[in-house]
Amino acid sequence: MNRLIDQEIAHITRVMWPSLLGDMGGAILSSEYWRMRLHALLDAPSLTKVQLCALDSLLLRLDHYDQHGPDAYSTPADGASADDRTAHNSEPVALHG
Repeated sequence: MNRLIDQEIAHITRVMWPSLLGDMGGAILSSEYWRMRLHALLDAPSLTKVQLCALDSLLLRLDHYDQHGPDAYSTPADGASADDRTAHNSEPVALHG
């Protein structure tokens, strides 16, 4: 059972952010969907400390996403505009949680 939970956590870790950030039409799957999946895993018996920590980390990332929205993950970390980056010859920074 723990191996299946490990696989499920790994899967969610890989696909949650791309599905939240989506495309031009918005998120593919909502944060509510991912929160439901994570809470279902939390209800599993005999979770290890590592599994609990991984699930907690994913839930915290969802909280941050819900507070700040998808735009927080597509803008430069230092708040510089595209013109500022060009003037300083630096690349845009994307945060991928």
